[in-house]
Amino acid sequence: MFFLSDMLNKKLKLPTRDEALPGRNQAIPTVAKHHVSKRPLKGPYPEGLEMAMFGMGCFWGAERLFWQMDGVWITAAGYAGGITPNPTYQETCTGLTGHAEVVLVVFDPKVVSYAELLKTFWENHDPTQGMRQGNDVGTTYRSAIFTFSDEQQRAATASRDAYEQSLRGAGRDRITTEIAPAPEFYFAEADHQQYLAKNPNGYCGLQGTGVTCPVPQAVPAGS
Repeated sequence: MFFLSDMLNKKLKLPTRDEALPGRNQAIPTVAKHHVSKRPLKGPYPEGLEMAMFGMGCFWGAERLFWQMDGVWITAAGYAGGITPNPTYQETCTGLTGHAEVVLVVFDPKVVSYAELLKTFWENHDPTQGMRQGNDVGTTYRSAIFTFSDEQQRAATASRDAYEQSLRGAGRDRITTEIAPAPEFYFAEADHQQYLAKNPNGYCGLQGTGVTCPVPQAVPAGS
């Protein structure tokens, strides 16, 4: 009984560098092309496109949300925000890599704004649950926004503050979402890429709060 409790506690706490699994120097194999769009998963991506990265719990359902949006050129499931280099799915599930399951979104800002991506992010999961998302428990399933520019960082923070007001007005807890500059992104294995396109009846644990997020406005530099 002590052993089970100890394992659960480890999954709710990010590992230190001494605790983290060693990983490997080589990237793990994945698919060459996106199953839905048939575009090259790792690029090169067309000039003028931008990237975003979101953790919403299980990446299967989260990835489907974004590939269905107009203006999204490609999506990829992967791992980010941890310590272990080139982790496997099995390793991340132990909680000893520090990574969250995330979705990389490559989008055309002339068609879909970063603000619209943020709105989709906030409204389609519960960002108040800490190291879990529904029945999916552990550091792997934490809510996270990893940003690729100062502008994205300001927009993400402003959207969090605005949405938190809406959530608190609805009697919800405080937002626990991690917002940080984008770390290295590790592509997940082939089986996890566009999983719900290959398995339409597969598991999707996403569940929003039912609280609407106001579309955040761009925040000027220096604000």
